[in-house]
Amino acid sequence: MKWVSKYFINGLIVIVPIAITAFVVINIFSFTERLLGHYLPIHFPGLALAVVLFLIVVVGWLSSYWLLRTILSYAERLLGSIPVVKFIYNSVKQVSTAVFESQKLLKNAVLVPYPHPGVKALGFVMPDLSAPLAEKFSEEHVCVFVPMSLNLTSGFNIILPRRDIIPLDVTSESALQYVITAGAIMPRGNDSNS
Repeated sequence: MKWVSKYFINGLIVIVPIAITAFVVINIFSFTERLLGHYLPIHFPGLALAVVLFLIVVVGWLSSYWLLRTILSYAERLLGSIPVVKFIYNSVKQVSTAVFESQKLLKNAVLVPYPHPGVKALGFVMPDLSAPLAEKFSEEHVCVFVPMSLNLTSGFNIILPRRDIIPLDVTSESALQYVITAGAIMPRGNDSNS
C-alpha cells in the first residue's frame, strides 16, 4: 500500500504546479478578454494575449526606473505589514524568483563530498555567501545545492570549503538530465555532442 501513497504524492507534485499555472493563466486571459470586450469596440482572437504580454514588458521596463521601483518597494512593505497576505506574497515571490532564475542558478556543476567524505555528489554552485555566513569561516566557503534525483525541487544546501569542490566541464543541461534521470543519462562535456 506504500507504493500507492508514494505514486499519489508524486502525481500531486506533477499535477498541482501545472494546474495552478493553468488556472492563473486562464483567469488572467479571461479577465483581460472580458475587460477589453467591455471597453473596446473591436475584438479579435489573441487580443488578450497581446495586451497581457505588452503589459508585462511595460511593467518590466518601468520597474527598472527609480519611481516605479520606489512605488513597488512601498507596495511590498505595505503587503508585508498584513500577516496572512505577507506569508502568501513572500512565498509566491520567492518561488517565482527561484523558478525564473533557476536557469542562471543551476549553471556551475561541481562534485562535492556528500553525504560523507570519500563519496561524491553532483551539485550546483549557488551565489556567494552573505557576510553573516562568510565571516564565520576562516577560509573561503561556497554554498552548493545538491538536488535529489528525479526531483529538482528538493535537495540540500551544503556549505563547504572551496578547496573541496571539483568543478565539472559539463553542460548545465546534461548535468540537470543526470539528476532528473537518477544517473541514467551521464553528463556531457561542454565541447562534445556525445
